[in-house]
Amino acid sequence: DRVLIRIKDLTVEKADEVVWVRGRIHTSRAKGKQCFLVLRQQQFNIQALVAVGQHASKQMVKFAANINKESIVDVEGVVRKAYQKIGGCTQQDVELHVQRIYVISLAEPRLPLQLDDAVRPEVEGEEDGRATVNQDTRLDNRVIDLRTSTSQAIFCLQSGICQLFRETLIRKGFVEIQTPKIISAASEGGANVFTVSYFKSSAYLAQSPQLYKQMCICADFEKVFCIGPVFRAEDSNTHRHLTEFVGLDIEMAFNYHYHEVVDEIADTLVQIFKGLQERFQTEIQTVSKQFPCEPFKFLEPTLRLEYREAVAMLREAGVEMGDEEDLSTPNEKLLGRLVKEKYDTDFYILDKYPLAVRPFYTMPDPVNPKNSNSYDMFMRGEEILSGAQRIHDPQLLTERAQHHGIDLEKIKAYIDSFRFGAPPHAGGGIGLERVTMLYLGLHNVRQTSMFPRDPKRLTP
Repeated sequence: DRVLIRIKDLTVEKADEVVWVRGRIHTSRAKGKQCFLVLRQQQFNIQALVAVGQHASKQMVKFAANINKESIVDVEGVVRKAYQKIGGCTQQDVELHVQRIYVISLAEPRLPLQLDDAVRPEVEGEEDGRATVNQDTRLDNRVIDLRTSTSQAIFCLQSGICQLFRETLIRKGFVEIQTPKIISAASEGGANVFTVSYFKSSAYLAQSPQLYKQMCICADFEKVFCIGPVFRAEDSNTHRHLTEFVGLDIEMAFNYHYHEVVDEIADTLVQIFKGLQERFQTEIQTVSKQFPCEPFKFLEPTLRLEYREAVAMLREAGVEMGDEEDLSTPNEKLLGRLVKEKYDTDFYILDKYPLAVRPFYTMPDPVNPKNSNSYDMFMRGEEILSGAQRIHDPQLLTERAQHHGIDLEKIKAYIDSFRFGAPPHAGGGIGLERVTMLYLGLHNVRQTSMFPRDPKRLTP
């Protein structure tokens, strides 16, 4: 009849209660007739004391001291108020005086990495010569790396992003949809697709749910979103590219102007940022212990700049670039710093991109044919969303596809979806892993992908 208590719930209010706790042995240290254990459960831990006395023999103390690290144990003990704060534990005001201990699952004695090394800030390791764990070792042994307090906090917060995205959009009247990931033609007309064998023919892994989002708009759903995997066969070995990532996708019909959609997406992201601040402070602080970072700043309403304004800011900073030239990654980051200095925000929108640098389905600007009704959104100087008003007229869509040299047969199903009446609409796709990375100020998207896939990694 054991009722297991969560470690995070062991506070001074539980003092003198007898409780059952399940956790992993994080560390053990024998000292005379006592053994100090640290029991860990996700990102929370507590000190447990096994001492010779009424409830523990010498043999029990020795047994506890020799349980391998990372083993799972059930412990019965009395919660005692600590005489002084216990450093290194999340539960600093109490400790557990152990009466009984059972090994539920014994870990092997040798671990491929030590969890204390894996949560040590790199700067500290460099200063005092202690070990830190490199990225490849972490990813090769991901199941252990995911046990660290930092990884636990990262993925709890990432779960919160999905939850807040869904909550916000449902409150705004959006319908969640599920779209196919195996498709008959490249979803964006490009070559960066994975080909898969499909019975006696070939198929592709979807680069985007865009076609299906737009078909739902044509089917009068008005506002839709989906959360699901996206595949890109790009040989990009950078800090922010993955071959498989989670897309948070939005599509919406509008009445008068595509800025209705831009404002709705921006407000959704703002609601996510506010929700993270309110609900996930523990996780944010846990990550910042290992990866210190300035708190994420944003404005309400969100700052929106036109592309020409961004080009002017970059030129003023000494960058040489043309009016219709796309932003390079270094220029994106520089622009992010310039915007932060001038407007004190880490989140902003760039609107009215040059038509020449956007995909064929992007609606041209009716006022200036060199511009387009398209936009990107940025966090800490890196793009997290690319979006646009879509061309909903099949004739114009055909012309734009031909202009881009796209084989019309390959996108026939896409163009045909607009032949029976389509409302004006716009949308965009957000990379979940990038949002998590940039909100927390991390430096590599592999830190925020649970089991990352890139051109060089297909396991675990």
